[in-house]
Amino acid sequence: MDNMPWLTLLMVVPLVGSGLVAVLPSRSSALAKPIALGVSLLTLALGVVAATTQFSRGSSEQFQMVEQHEWIPQLGVSYALGVDGIALALILMALVLTPVCLLAAWDDVPEGGGREKAYYALLLLLLPFMVGVFAATDVFLFYVFFEAMLIPVYFLIGMFGTEGRQAAALKFLLFSLAGGLIMLVGVIGLYIQGPGGSDGFLIESLTGLEIGGTTERWLFIAFFIAFAVKAPMWPVHTWLPDAAAASKPAVATLLVGVLDKVGTFGMIRFCLQLFPEASQWATPVVITLAVFSILYGAILAIGQEDMMRLIAFTSVSHFGFIVLGIFAFTSVSQAGSNLYMVNHGFATAALFLLAGMLIARRGSQRITDYGGWQRVTPVLAGLFLLAGLATLSLPGLSTFVSEFLVISGTWTRYPVATAFAVWGVVLAAIYILLMYKRIMTGPPPTIDTTEEGGTPRSADDVPYVRADLDADLPARRLPAPVKDLGLREKVVMAPIVASLVLLGFFPQPVLETLNPAVERTLQIVGVTDTAPSVPGDASSTSGSDH
Repeated sequence: MDNMPWLTLLMVVPLVGSGLVAVLPSRSSALAKPIALGVSLLTLALGVVAATTQFSRGSSEQFQMVEQHEWIPQLGVSYALGVDGIALALILMALVLTPVCLLAAWDDVPEGGGREKAYYALLLLLLPFMVGVFAATDVFLFYVFFEAMLIPVYFLIGMFGTEGRQAAALKFLLFSLAGGLIMLVGVIGLYIQGPGGSDGFLIESLTGLEIGGTTERWLFIAFFIAFAVKAPMWPVHTWLPDAAAASKPAVATLLVGVLDKVGTFGMIRFCLQLFPEASQWATPVVITLAVFSILYGAILAIGQEDMMRLIAFTSVSHFGFIVLGIFAFTSVSQAGSNLYMVNHGFATAALFLLAGMLIARRGSQRITDYGGWQRVTPVLAGLFLLAGLATLSLPGLSTFVSEFLVISGTWTRYPVATAFAVWGVVLAAIYILLMYKRIMTGPPPTIDTTEEGGTPRSADDVPYVRADLDADLPARRLPAPVKDLGLREKVVMAPIVASLVLLGFFPQPVLETLNPAVERTLQIVGVTDTAPSVPGDASSTSGSDH
């Protein structure tokens, strides 16, 4: 098993599965869903086996499960894969969320046929690209995966989204392509400055490279802009609310929960590691942008009427916290940021998927079309509250740990920035609790038992209506009958809820996986960490000192 190409296997299995789903005969299109789900579960099982048998948290090597083969030797490009603790945690998150989203999307394409096959094939096709972009240790290979992710997402939004899907898909594509092309200029410039040879694009070959100050700064800017678009950070975030509002909930979950983490992951893997001097030079500006993103995203979330756009703006705010912790350059803040990437993925997945379940019942994304739903769907309302509390970082739930680490770690170096950023926590309580109040509380729904003209309705055709406080306002009808969560939906939410609770009470195993990579990054940047070490820090196993 030691010689098995585990990372390649994690890409090949879903790639083959996606192709199999795509070529199913039309008469067998109903098999698309179970095949896609089965392949994603098989990939998850392989990922768990690889993580438990092939990865050592106490290893001194930068990358484990390494695979390297010549690809385009004339250009120095290699097919090179490997993971550290950060990449492994994000890959496992992607492996868990993919089958969850496939199961959540079970009824997304009710018309069946070719559209159903295409939808599930594209969802499954995202998985190999997500694994590849986190596992690539060759800069050019990373760029290939970075751009390849755009293809399935573009079609998932443009072909299967809701109102405004084509414009949202085009905006997503243009922003992403613009960032990618700027990064391509940086990739070419990095190669010119690099050592050349058949492995000139390997991260190990480019780390510690002596680059002139001005050149290094321009290369940093090229990479950072691409990652800021993907993250997303203000002011290059505007594609996200449109894309999230126009996407199916499962697509929005993978887009914001996993794919956008490529932005913050890339800042750590490439901006900090390859351009350490430029990273410190840019820190004041990046910290300012991060704090602005925190407050801007939270304030705009408060004013949203579309629940999908509201959740998207909360992510703009949360990504600001992640970037803040990365560029604070302390072990505590960076460990918090890396843990935040994982915790945010699950918390956002919970909100998006539960919002999708509400929308499927009501047929509307507008918050004003709801009210009193906790009386109709108590289980859904309870889980929605739990997901909201995780998003606002309630102690005992997963996001609290990571947000506390980011804030406490950043305070030791940038107390003024931290003082402003903390207001994002206050604003989070406002937008989450206000959203819950408007959707779930209020007058309980009543039953309209008459049609127009006073004709009684049959018992099977009785819609719920909201009893407005003002009796003169027309009641707003809801699809009938409105049911609480079914078995499939409870199965969808079970692993996400478990992660929110378990990582809230017991984050140490994840921190022990992340911390060696965090320490290595700080050493490469050349920053001395005077902050207290994170609980479960790798120093206890590696013998290093803070």
